[in-house]
Amino acid sequence: MRRIIILGSTGSIGTQALEIIQENPDKFQVAGLVGNSNTQLLAEQAKRFGVAETKVVLGAEAACELILNTEADVVINGITGSIGLKPTIAALQSGKRLALANKESLIVGGHLVTSLAAPGQIVPVDSEHSALAQCLLAGNRGEVKKLILTASGGPFRGFSKEQLSAVTPEQALRHPTWSMGKVVTTNSATMVNKGLELIEAHLLFGVPFEQIEVTVHPQSVVHSMVEFIDGSIMAQCSPPDMKLPISLGMTWPERIADVSPAVDFTQSHNWTFEPLDENVFKAVSLARDVGKQGLTYPAVYNAANEEAVEAFHAGKISFTAITEVIDATLQTHTAESELSLAGVLESEVWARKTANNLIENNF
Repeated sequence: MRRIIILGSTGSIGTQALEIIQENPDKFQVAGLVGNSNTQLLAEQAKRFGVAETKVVLGAEAACELILNTEADVVINGITGSIGLKPTIAALQSGKRLALANKESLIVGGHLVTSLAAPGQIVPVDSEHSALAQCLLAGNRGEVKKLILTASGGPFRGFSKEQLSAVTPEQALRHPTWSMGKVVTTNSATMVNKGLELIEAHLLFGVPFEQIEVTVHPQSVVHSMVEFIDGSIMAQCSPPDMKLPISLGMTWPERIADVSPAVDFTQSHNWTFEPLDENVFKAVSLARDVGKQGLTYPAVYNAANEEAVEAFHAGKISFTAITEVIDATLQTHTAESELSLAGVLESEVWARKTANNLIENNF
């Protein structure tokens, strides 16, 4: 019986994790729940899973206390945004396994996070990184030639720069494959999400940026691939369904029977792949440069993006200006020579202020 703490229990990742737990009562027990604004749903979840009132809290700060003072085996971090950094650190310090859906905390924390993690303590919940982890089981690390992240291409695959500049917030939220929150869905449309995932793959698996590629795969069935030195490529394939990587996050490396449907090969399928146009979707190449710089640059990239996304949905800037705001903010950033938690938090505050000043002054 694995005891699970769920951060962001009322969000997409959290609600699906609870569905898995409900479907497998012999395998899991809910040890704690952390919610945000939907207090009614949080209360319903607590009642349904028999979670004590003292183990149901709101917000990231309370999440840290819950993690450090609750007996549990796994912490699922499904919080959106860099606010998840402190809970990620708390989970690692507590010795619990971290099923990480909150990619931002790893990206902004960098080696502050990876240095705290014991081997195998972080299990990725992003579908792409879960796929890479599964594919990497096919060989040893010295045999890995390349990691290949797949991207759906979002709702604007094939658009020109001119077409992108006219995109509306409503259009940006119409993802063709996944149902996600506002920030993640917009990040997918700008390809910022794929840029963040590029940095995440480097930090999780220790593979140089030069050996990590992105390919566009609109069907979202091949979740990512690993190329080995002998020319063999391993791919993890399944219909789009986050329950598979979520379940693996809770039980890695074991699997739960029938947690997700498989591809039905009695039917015809067409899977296509095409290169990402980084001249149009500049967020990926920008993230690659930021990842190589390290230090607080990824934190600035992420924080500036979060502010720009809010500004876009408020009608203050255009869709293409999101990436322009990130770039302009990075251009004025000077990082300290050593990475520290205080430095990360200060850089985030600075980045948000700088990005908003750029937005208010039209760059």
